[in-house]
Amino acid sequence: YIDIDIHHGDGVEEAFFSTSRVLTVSFHKFGDFFPGTGDVTDVGAGEGKFHSLNVPLSDGMDDASFEGLFKPIIAMCIQRFRPGAIVLQCGADSLTQDRLGKFNLTVKGHAECVKFVRAFNIPLMVLGGGGYTIRNVARCWAFETGTCLGVEESMPTAIPVNDYIEYYAPNYELHLDADPTFENLNTPQTLDKLRIRALEHLREMEHVPGVGFSQCPGDFFDRDTAAHDKDDRRMYTVGWE
Repeated sequence: YIDIDIHHGDGVEEAFFSTSRVLTVSFHKFGDFFPGTGDVTDVGAGEGKFHSLNVPLSDGMDDASFEGLFKPIIAMCIQRFRPGAIVLQCGADSLTQDRLGKFNLTVKGHAECVKFVRAFNIPLMVLGGGGYTIRNVARCWAFETGTCLGVEESMPTAIPVNDYIEYYAPNYELHLDADPTFENLNTPQTLDKLRIRALEHLREMEHVPGVGFSQCPGDFFDRDTAAHDKDDRRMYTVGWE
């Protein structure tokens, strides 16, 4: 499970915190921000130790910085865990201009995560999530739908005329520009430390976890008795005939 919503993916992480069957990875804003969880030290518990990976970030995260973390970390996750399927939660509140989130990702930068994960050719479920500037949520998920289908390069940049076209003023374009005045509080040094720590964390994880089989429960009914009953039924039928 991969979460690029600006909020920590706390619910999914909690659901699988003590199992090694699911690896959860969350890239999110951390600090004085809801839900306040998702520290880098939260790694899972019991059999799930090292199967929860958190990448806590600060305001101003831009495309280059996000990609520099996302790609090597997710590549290592897939190499170590070998998932049979991936769920990617694409909350749009990590986009620039969001009314609540304070990241500075463009639609293309956000969709680059989808494109990267899709390229591994592993069964993939892509979900929506948060997003509080609605016109940009629509932009993002339209483009990411195209990315899932592999047609993102051929999608027109002009938004077609529709009943809600006025919401996309003044440029009526699919894509957003990052805000050049928005300071990225994630320094290169901090990002390097986060990347190194995440990769070290993944090296501690069991390599390709084994499938645990439990003993199969017994039959609901006794087969010998059932066979005997069947013979009895046959005998009664013959008798009536």
